[in-house]
Amino acid sequence: MLLWLVVAYLVVSIGIGLVAATQVHNARDYITAGRNLPMFIVLAMVFATWFGAETVLGISATFLEEGFRGLISDPLGASVCLVLFGLIFARPLYRMNLLTLGDFFRQRYNRTTELILSICIVFSYLGWVAAQVTALGLVFNVLSADTVSMNQGMLIGAGVVLVYTLFGGMWSVAMTTFVQMIVIVLGLFYVTWLAGDMAGGFSTVVGRAAAEGKLDFLPTLDATDMIAWIAAFFTMALGSIPQQDVFQRVNSSRNERIAVWGTTLGGVSYFFFAAVPLFLAYTAQIIDPAMVERLMAQDSQLILPTLILQYMPFTAQVIFFGALLSVIMSTASGTLLAPSVTFSENVLRGFVPGMSDRQFLWATRATVVVFTGLVTWYATSTESTIHQMVENAYRITLAGAFVPLAAGLFWKRANNLGAALAIVLGLFTWLFLEFTAPEGDIEPQLFGLAASALGMVVGGFLGPRTHHRPQAAHHHAAATTHHIAR
Repeated sequence: MLLWLVVAYLVVSIGIGLVAATQVHNARDYITAGRNLPMFIVLAMVFATWFGAETVLGISATFLEEGFRGLISDPLGASVCLVLFGLIFARPLYRMNLLTLGDFFRQRYNRTTELILSICIVFSYLGWVAAQVTALGLVFNVLSADTVSMNQGMLIGAGVVLVYTLFGGMWSVAMTTFVQMIVIVLGLFYVTWLAGDMAGGFSTVVGRAAAEGKLDFLPTLDATDMIAWIAAFFTMALGSIPQQDVFQRVNSSRNERIAVWGTTLGGVSYFFFAAVPLFLAYTAQIIDPAMVERLMAQDSQLILPTLILQYMPFTAQVIFFGALLSVIMSTASGTLLAPSVTFSENVLRGFVPGMSDRQFLWATRATVVVFTGLVTWYATSTESTIHQMVENAYRITLAGAFVPLAAGLFWKRANNLGAALAIVLGLFTWLFLEFTAPEGDIEPQLFGLAASALGMVVGGFLGPRTHHRPQAAHHHAAATTHHIAR
């Protein structure tokens, strides 16, 4: 019965997405929802896109193992990323009226920079989307009592998300995400309230977690520990900034104010609400420590679903798994669209420049299908946990894309030579250390970030100065509009 109710919810979600798809009349509607989304939709999309499988299943399991110190990348780094993007990056990027971040790299630097960094951005999404597909497989596997295998569940879940993302693009993502956010917030609060009562109340749960040191988040004074803390924080907080999904939410906003504050408030909301699954996970430790110990050895991502199935009334089970599916699908749809748009706009279009708007729209949809297949294959073949897949996704963008984006917006000396050196030195240093010294005291991506910054500075002073004025990009809007309308 529970499984069929969940299936019914999936059908409703597909229906909402397909209704929203009627708003798509051209590529701009498909990619940016016509730049017409209000504050409450943008805030919901920012919050729900980041509040994914890793938040409910991944970081809650990590919290039981390592405490909050193991969660520096997410939710702390992820929340800081959204706040930084909203307060610093959203306004100048919104004014440029672009389709993708790859368009920025082309306009600010050149086609080569656009191509390389766009490919880096696309690759960074493999782990993130695969984490959502893995979580969908886990949900179907648990709900069917192993009748549906993990791999079969992944195929079913990926197919559901593909259907409404394929036809409706950003309009479908926006409408389904808004409904899903309501289910997420109300559902998780209700289930957490029940679990808190079972565990002896809010103060008891928090008190025991604090006594065990689970709430400590600052590093010790040991140099190695401090470096590891900084690496985890920077990987997510800065590495997530040059990401198409965050930019798309900013770019779909009705006006500049919504772009800034929808993103900023979404980041703040994400940080505080991410505490809910952490609290819920720790109640499991109190309610059934033997079950937690057994699943920690087997698969810690099963702790919350098992707690709900074994200790909650049927109504709470329906609400929890509805909320969990909402969490996963809202993230999966947005992160499936972002790399597909980046590939079709900044890789494919450069090789087929004469595409009409209709041809470009269908090329983007075809890319969505292909990328869905790739991430599903990756999800079924990797042994990484959900949290590890998400955490590793941003290393390539931290090492290669962050410095060219930040310098291109805010440093007048940034030029093509600087961008080239930043990309080559950043990616080479990161990859070299990733293969030769992955377990060093300093994470390879931090060396990559430092090398990228050095390359930009050297190139900025040695290369010719450009006439581009950072942040003053209003003159690009008309050219970009013409480019989109071709």
